[in-house]
Amino acid sequence: MNVFEVKGLRVRYGAFEAVRGVDFTVAKGEIFGIVGESGSGKSTIAKTLVGLERPSAGEISRSGGVVQMIFQDAVGSLNPRMTVAQTLAEAIAHSHGSGRAAQELLRLVGLSDAVLRQYPREMSGGQCQRVSIARALAAGGDVLIADEPVSALDVSVQARVLNLLRDLRRDLGLTIVLIAHDLAVVKNVCDRVAVMEKGVFVDFGAAADVFEHPRSDYTRRLLSAVPDVARSLARRKAAAAKEPG
Repeated sequence: MNVFEVKGLRVRYGAFEAVRGVDFTVAKGEIFGIVGESGSGKSTIAKTLVGLERPSAGEISRSGGVVQMIFQDAVGSLNPRMTVAQTLAEAIAHSHGSGRAAQELLRLVGLSDAVLRQYPREMSGGQCQRVSIARALAAGGDVLIADEPVSALDVSVQARVLNLLRDLRRDLGLTIVLIAHDLAVVKNVCDRVAVMEKGVFVDFGAAADVFEHPRSDYTRRLLSAVPDVARSLARRKAAAAKEPG
């Protein structure tokens, strides 16, 4: 079953066409990655999927699921005048039937009840991102659109948040669209990957296939910018084992 079916998607801002006719599906329960450099159009797709942008042409069909967005700026995405308890209570009040209490939501994302009394300024970036994920779950989200969710975090915290997303997919059956420019992130988290350049997909397929057998020069250039993906991942895991998120 596909949660999203996208055909001929185009998004134009005046004379500039950010997305120039892409086709893809996102299957229920998968982590689908879209990777590319800044300005490639990947974040525009994310915003279009969640309804923050309107397509100029093409079709987006969605089958079931409540879609929620996780933003890059975790601290900025939370209301600075609201405690974590108030943030989650507001999401629960407008939920689509998640039925989870605030304490349960925090346990799902690896936080203690102590943060309920805290404001965003009193927490680390990793903690704020976990609260953002808890808020998405509180609102009944079982389809998460994660737009560069770890790029603003320290390396050790990145690994923990990525592992959290992977665990939540496994435990709750979530569907996740992960937007990133970091190839190490995409390769080791996603089931399938689309590589985007100047508004179009230049590589597409299973993550291992795309990275082991890139079809486009652009993908090869991105790979060459990451000298040792395996070493990068090992550093993330080692750092995550030592430091709190």
